[in-house]
Amino acid sequence: MSTAQSAPVVIVGAGPVGITAAILLARRGVRSVLLERHRDVYPLPRAVAMDDEIRRILQAVGIHEEFAAVARPAKGLRLMDARHRVMAEFRRDDQHGHHGFPQTTLFDQPVLERLLREALARYPECELRGGVEVMGVEELPEGAGPGRVRVTLHREGRQEAEHLWAEAVLGCDGAGSRTRSAIGAVWEDLHFEECWTVIDVRTTQPVRTWEGVEQICDPEQPGTFMRVGEDRYRWEFRLREGETLDGPDGWERLRRLLAPWTEVPPSEGTGDFAVIRQAQYTFRALLADRWRRGRVFLLGDAAHLTPPFIGQGLCSGMRDAHNLSWKLARVLQQGADERLLDTYQSERKPHARHMIRLAVATGWAMTGGQDRGAALRRGVVGVVCRIPGLSPVVAKRGLAPTLGAGPLVHRNRVAGNRLPGTLCPQPWVRVDGRRMRLDEALGDSFAVLTAVPPTPSLRALADGLGARIVHLRGAGVRPGETAVADDGTLAAWLRAGRADAVLLRPDRTVLDVVPAGGDASRLLHAPAWAPLLCTARSRPSPQSEPEQIAPASELRSTTR
Repeated sequence: MSTAQSAPVVIVGAGPVGITAAILLARRGVRSVLLERHRDVYPLPRAVAMDDEIRRILQAVGIHEEFAAVARPAKGLRLMDARHRVMAEFRRDDQHGHHGFPQTTLFDQPVLERLLREALARYPECELRGGVEVMGVEELPEGAGPGRVRVTLHREGRQEAEHLWAEAVLGCDGAGSRTRSAIGAVWEDLHFEECWTVIDVRTTQPVRTWEGVEQICDPEQPGTFMRVGEDRYRWEFRLREGETLDGPDGWERLRRLLAPWTEVPPSEGTGDFAVIRQAQYTFRALLADRWRRGRVFLLGDAAHLTPPFIGQGLCSGMRDAHNLSWKLARVLQQGADERLLDTYQSERKPHARHMIRLAVATGWAMTGGQDRGAALRRGVVGVVCRIPGLSPVVAKRGLAPTLGAGPLVHRNRVAGNRLPGTLCPQPWVRVDGRRMRLDEALGDSFAVLTAVPPTPSLRALADGLGARIVHLRGAGVRPGETAVADDGTLAAWLRAGRADAVLLRPDRTVLDVVPAGGDASRLLHAPAWAPLLCTARSRPSPQSEPEQIAPASELRSTTR
């Protein structure tokens, strides 16, 4: 194991979020050291659901094919009443959703983590150190050491403290994050806290399931049920006060709880029915007030805690890694403006807040909450869920909102253009006769997706950003550019967004557009975002024309 005491990036925590961030940085040439207190993958199940956007991030990491072999697509979400009658059904069963993958996927987190660790080992830019406890994270004045941030740690089996220096630290160290304490961040309470019991079971006996997630909206005994794998099932219940599944009567209580789905053997240890894990969790809705101080960042559960009712806790953390990694790489590798790093919190925090509120609303539908307004809220949610057409709309659009306006998101609503801040769809395409997903054709960096021949100035800007030019039509394709053919999805998306071309960020968010029928040489908002992406050596004024932004060598991205 390396004993290097400095690294460009130190990542505290080697769960799915930390490893994803490390791999995405490595693909852009940035070295990192991951510090993890466990030596091996934590063996018990935790997160079990993700959406198609997160499957797309796993594609960016390079494990989408391996993951598909161990994951199980699901049909979506049902809200059930206390008698297990369907109140509302949100089908998310398109096997090729907006992002090119099944809209809902169930999985076993330890299996996902093993795949991520195997992928991490393929990158020499990444070093994983297990058996390490991080004791402190401190940003010091420039010149005080070989990096901007000093991490104090203890290795397993050693008494003395050690220091590791970095240019940036990513705190992916969970709800009890020491990194969060180090930057002085505090929790904002979003008003949900309930104690639930989680039961993971392995059995091959018959279990009633619709092959999606069921949320039981019973204020007396709310619950959640899903089939996670071939013979793996999960139930979650909020037990009544004073009720437990321990003691001599615990097994009989478990039998009663699971009776609507399956017949549990009369005694523990008999029949084909094994409880893998039974644990109590307190589900909370919390959001850190700050996600960054200097070059120290919070990601995942260190920054936000989401009740599990819509399966978005891990998903939000993966989005954090995808959003931050390319920005941090651009600053570290090319000297881009530090203000680019400010957009991490300004983009991700409102998004995470939205997802937490959706989860809390679903929790209210299930439990009604605990205050005097509980009955009213349950009634309102029940009525809303029965609005004709609501479920298909939610299923089609998904849960994640568009990024709000900010330094990298500018919309011209007068012109009817709303694409900036949205995610590009990912259909199957053909390139030179080979079938692939769109992102494979786009590459790891910026990309220009165009339905019209690019002008010289647009080509110059693309070259400066290191952006691959991808044509929807074969005419005018130059060497080094790519032509793709799809089923019409991309052309229809551009038409609906009133755009002839789009500039995509590395995380596949639309950065800017060439408006339909407009000046094909101009991106609408380049003077606003260009200063953040230029190197420290050349920052144009906001009045600069796009073709005058910077020489190609000063805008160029470094990608694998």
